[in-house]
Amino acid sequence: MSSKASVNVMAPPVFDGTNYQVWVVRMEAYLDANDQWEAVENTYEVSFSLDNPTIAQMKNHKESRQRKSKAKASLFAAVSSSIFTRIMTLKTTNEIWNFLKKEYEGNKRVKGMQVLNLIREFEMQRMKESETIKDYSDRLLDIVNKVRFLILISLILELFKNFLSQLLKNLKLQYHQ
Repeated sequence: MSSKASVNVMAPPVFDGTNYQVWVVRMEAYLDANDQWEAVENTYEVSFSLDNPTIAQMKNHKESRQRKSKAKASLFAAVSSSIFTRIMTLKTTNEIWNFLKKEYEGNKRVKGMQVLNLIREFEMQRMKESETIKDYSDRLLDIVNKVRFLILISLILELFKNFLSQLLKNLKLQYHQ
């Protein structure tokens, strides 16, 4: 079996409305592995207006259309039925991706509340009598990793905003000189 065939057999991670940040990382990797991420990330239109197209142009057009269709089908397959009914009328993969991001990622305040809830959950954990030390530590580490992930994402976004702000200032200074 070729490597391309084995990648296509992988099922996309299913999002049920919880752990959005984890799903996003997995879904992006899935789409990228299936050569579909560009169809989600970019908002390009697949149109065909040449009067006399070459065979290469027709092939490229067909491949782009198929990539967009496969990406849309992958996104539809990667969400629960209740979420699917909310996105099924959206036309492009980019619209679907942005809707899910807006709906489930949350803003800084929501992420802060999620971190506080996870910390509270961590503090309330108690080892069960029937539980092994490994199971208990795995449960604790799962909570810690969720907190780390939320904090890391927030830090990366803050750094990126600061970087862009500084870059724009530098560009303005160079332009005015």
